[in-house]
Amino acid sequence: MWRLRSYHDHVDSIDAWVWWLVVAVGLGIPLVLTAMPEFGMLAVGAGAGALTAALGGGIVLQVVIFAAVSVALIAVVRPIVARQRSERPELSSGVDALKGRQAVVLERVDGGGGRIKLAGEIWSARALDAGQVYEVGQEVDVVEIDGATAVVM
Repeated sequence: MWRLRSYHDHVDSIDAWVWWLVVAVGLGIPLVLTAMPEFGMLAVGAGAGALTAALGGGIVLQVVIFAAVSVALIAVVRPIVARQRSERPELSSGVDALKGRQAVVLERVDGGGGRIKLAGEIWSARALDAGQVYEVGQEVDVVEIDGATAVVM
């Protein structure tokens, strides 16, 4: 005899691997919204749980595989990503990029002022040591930028 399936019959008949995929997608949403890679690692673990379910593994094995893959990814990938982030050189911009550069004296530079050519531009400059004098043509190092004045030595 033909009978109408209830909602619960339908839910019970959905394979476990489909639920794991729903979990994986659910974990992918906060990954995109928060940019926290841990959610992605958990989503991959849920994908491994789905694969285990599709291959016929029981629920206990599915959960164990999910946990093992997730923990392994977090334990292995996170330190690698953190190390790469810390090894990246910081890019300086603006006046910070001028610190440490060499310049050529255009007008005598002393503690009171002068002019230098720095990064193709003419800058007002003053000596870091007020008693030091730099003559025209001499190369100097930019120690810092104070407003619109390069402090040199």
